[in-house]
Amino acid sequence: MTDDLLIERDRLGAGVLEVTFNRPERRNAFTTAMYTQMRELWEKTADDRSVAVVVLRGAGGKAFAAGNEISDFLEADAVDYENWIREMFERLWTLPQVTIAAIDGVCVGGGLAVATHCDLRVATAASKFGYPIARTLGNALSGTVLYRCQAVFGESLTREMLLASRLVSADRAHSAGALLASLPDAAALDLEIAALVEGIAQASRVTLEVTKQQLRTYAASLEASPEGEEALLREVYSGPDFNEGVRAFLAKEKPAFGR
Repeated sequence: MTDDLLIERDRLGAGVLEVTFNRPERRNAFTTAMYTQMRELWEKTADDRSVAVVVLRGAGGKAFAAGNEISDFLEADAVDYENWIREMFERLWTLPQVTIAAIDGVCVGGGLAVATHCDLRVATAASKFGYPIARTLGNALSGTVLYRCQAVFGESLTREMLLASRLVSADRAHSAGALLASLPDAAALDLEIAALVEGIAQASRVTLEVTKQQLRTYAASLEASPEGEEALLREVYSGPDFNEGVRAFLAKEKPAFGR
């Protein structure tokens, strides 16, 4: 693992795998290398019976993760890259272990996708959630990522995130049931994570794994990507708005999307 993805075992208790996104200078934005490492980590963890809980968090106190490193889109076919990233989300989603997103700060784009593919989410009150892609990049989410957000935050907040490009506060997310708790600061967040981990450690592993499998099976029947989605996404990613969004983002300018 590189320094951008820190892995610790048993710091929070026996059987706890802790994963920290460690690019605080870039608000922990995900790189291709980080996605590759996470794919490999989830594959290994799925077969590791010594791990009962996986905790994900961001370094620096300002962000869980602020989306993707946009320059990486220039080095690959954008739709193929999104499909490849989605496969990593699915590996996280299908882990037999209980997964917890410990969120302190901005949680947007790819960061929000990771959080919504976890079983449980806890955040500090200052945290914000959203997909402001209509104002930034001019791209679109894959169906499965969109449906995960809707399943966790509800349709109303999901529409607000995507159609109004607004970020949702931790208090509103908690009220909607997307968070177990909205806590005053990082210290309180750590205490809540410790309590969660302790409780999960005492639970029946069989019950937890079967319950997760049942929930996934139900979700799969509702959240499958619609027929023809890839062609639709290719149209978006090959269009002028996405090209302008990437250009403006890298130039640190406001994009001028077509009308």
